[in-house]
Amino acid sequence: MAMMDDDKDFRSPDLNQDAPGRRRGGKKRVCKFCSDKEVQIDYKDPQALKYFISERGKVVPRRISGNCSLHQRKITLAIKRARNIALLPFTVTN
Repeated sequence: MAMMDDDKDFRSPDLNQDAPGRRRGGKKRVCKFCSDKEVQIDYKDPQALKYFISERGKVVPRRISGNCSLHQRKITLAIKRARNIALLPFTVTN
C-alpha cells in the first residue's frame, strides 16, 4: 500500500491538458459579408458559393466558414436554390 502512495509523487503533470477557461483553436473568424457590404449572396454565382460547400457536397458550418447566423442562412438558401436549378450538384460523383 505504501508503494502506491510513493508512485503518486513521481507522476509528471499532464501537459496536454489546457488551462481552465482557455479557448481552443485559432482566432475568431469574421463574417466576410458583414465586413464588406458590397459582396452580395447570389444563387446565380456558383463560383462564389463553392467556397461554402465541402468536397463531399455538404454546406460548410458557421464555425468553419466564419459567417454570422444571418448570412449563413442566406448562404444555405442560395446553395439550395442553385442546386434546384442545377448550378451546383447535390452530391459528388466518383
